[in-house]
Amino acid sequence: MYAAYFGLTERPFSLAPDPRYLYLSDVHREALAHLLYGLGEGGSFVQLTGEVGTGKTTVCRALLEQLPPDVDVAMIFNPRLTSVELLAAVCDELRVPYPSGTTSLKVLVDALSQALLDAHARGRRTVLIIDEAQNLSARVLEEIRLLTNLETTKEKLLQVILIGQPELAELLARRNLRQLAQRVTARYHLRSFTEEETRRYVQHRMEIAGQRQPIFTRLAVHAAHRLSRGVPRLLNTICDRALLGAYATGQTRVKERIVRRAAREVLGRRARRRRWMVATATAALLLAAGGTIALLASRGLPSLGAWPLRAETTSSTLAPAVGATPLEPASPAPTLAAILGDPAVTADRTSAFVNLYALWHLDARSGAAVPGCEAGRAAGLRCLARTGTWTVLRRFDLPAILELATPDGKKHHVVLAGLDGERATLQIGEQRITLPTVEIERFWDGPFVMVWKSPVDGPLPLQPGMRGRDVVWLRRQLGAVDGRAAPASAGEPYDEELKRRVAAFQQIESLTPDGIAGEETLVRLAAATPGGNGPSLTPVRR
Repeated sequence: MYAAYFGLTERPFSLAPDPRYLYLSDVHREALAHLLYGLGEGGSFVQLTGEVGTGKTTVCRALLEQLPPDVDVAMIFNPRLTSVELLAAVCDELRVPYPSGTTSLKVLVDALSQALLDAHARGRRTVLIIDEAQNLSARVLEEIRLLTNLETTKEKLLQVILIGQPELAELLARRNLRQLAQRVTARYHLRSFTEEETRRYVQHRMEIAGQRQPIFTRLAVHAAHRLSRGVPRLLNTICDRALLGAYATGQTRVKERIVRRAAREVLGRRARRRRWMVATATAALLLAAGGTIALLASRGLPSLGAWPLRAETTSSTLAPAVGATPLEPASPAPTLAAILGDPAVTADRTSAFVNLYALWHLDARSGAAVPGCEAGRAAGLRCLARTGTWTVLRRFDLPAILELATPDGKKHHVVLAGLDGERATLQIGEQRITLPTVEIERFWDGPFVMVWKSPVDGPLPLQPGMRGRDVVWLRRQLGAVDGRAAPASAGEPYDEELKRRVAAFQQIESLTPDGIAGEETLVRLAAATPGGNGPSLTPVRR
């Protein structure tokens, strides 16, 4: 709602990782240069550290965009894995086949080593990127180090980028990991924004959203920098809430006073004036309800403090009380921050996988192993870990585990079980709650893991030259999407015409249009037609 009020085309401070809003400060550019240097030197390890929310993921995305096309990348977002689970995840990312359900490190290492040798023979390089690497155990780090022993006379066959919080540097300083530490060819620690960088960052995001005129006053930016300590993620959250607060109180510019109040609210500090909090809460509820027509007609808001407000877990009601005296909020339901901060609520990775598999009618608790990607293999389920936006999740149309980060740096894993318009249903331990997506974005900046059931039986990816039932399925599925259905026989090859059709579908879905049907293309293709073989995020599949 406030976007139109301020002449914006969209919310400029969303935490969703939209590449259009990429802003590389001087410190981010320097970090990127260190990573590129470390990889260019052909060393084993490159290390990037920084406090929570300083932009490590932003640097990583910029790095991926600058890697040459002959580099294969495996990304691990959830490193709380055993050695076997981590190696299996790396194999999955690089599409290296291995026996289903194996628990043998030797089998996985042999498969990965052979794949690295084959890639080198084809003139390709392989890079492994591990996010949140401070959570790796010493044993798993040692297994990764041993993988980097595979080399030619001139270069390593596997290079590893470790990204993590400052604890990662402390971890690698341990004596038992000194062999790995000696192989780190480049290190960089991200600092927070300076005040001038904060000013440029705020204006950059406002301009991308369509507003070149300064909406934030100089003192407001100074306050936002001081209260966020220059941390980009906190800066986004404060500025977003400040814009909402200015809109709710009918002001055309964001001033220092509004920024201070916004910071008290989003950082969990007690607001001094309850009426302002009621006003912003009311505006947030109106955002969720979509009641924009009457409010935007005049840009003049009635006295929001005179409206009674009642907040519930899955729905909200708002009824003006003409002539009524101001009312206090009536027993509001716990916020997402309160739920995540409740020590009685289980929001770890294991419980999230149990809940996710339950949506597939699979009891992950019955197995001997800790529920994770391996738990679904016997049922033909695969994991797909990515970083994306609500738009990406809608296209997949499959439940997913979201990784949420609270301001104290703690990670929480919840299941996205439903997505209807601008509201999302989360399963958090035993609780199910429906919230506006904007509320979830305060804690989520894109990482997710979903499980999917492959509609094909053979090896992936499907590519030109292949024949068989899997290629027949691909032709039929594309026919259902592009309206060019035609009889297909097992003898027809994956030809150039089929490659063009796959590339056209990938273009529509914002995928790399290479004409090769890999995991992501198959998941999107299955979601694009009715009668999918798994649970859906939306009430009715498209």
